[in-house]
Amino acid sequence: MQISLDILSAICIIDFGELGTAAYFYSYIGDRLRKKNGGVKLSKALEVTDDSFEAEVLKSDTPVIVDFWAEWCGPCKMIAPILDELAEEYEGRVKIAKVDVDSNNKTAGRYNILSIPALLFFKNGEVVDQVVGALGKSQLTSRLEKVLA
Repeated sequence: MQISLDILSAICIIDFGELGTAAYFYSYIGDRLRKKNGGVKLSKALEVTDDSFEAEVLKSDTPVIVDFWAEWCGPCKMIAPILDELAEEYEGRVKIAKVDVDSNNKTAGRYNILSIPALLFFKNGEVVDQVVGALGKSQLTSRLEKVLA
């Protein structure tokens, strides 16, 4: 079995406490698999665009966490597996959506997204909470539970 040096670097260098090496490694491997599989979607999050944002987020019957991210953003990749876990655990109760800020700058501008990752929590079409930066699963779950209460 051959392991490239950049994969080992991802495992050895990155340690972000609760976010952890595993989350970064999972994200890194996911990127590699997507490229090898011709862009096959591995995420459970819904990809939202400027055109679909209103229908998928603002008019949603369930609360929505919107992850404003970019392909080049390391911390965005670290929280991706956490958001996938939440999408699975809260399926039917919460929608997890992703907005690529490079491709959808109209929506990012509308919500003054200046730093990423930025997570906006929507309920009934309104922002009820927001986070800038990477948080661990327990912190995101706590915020999500408050939105659902």
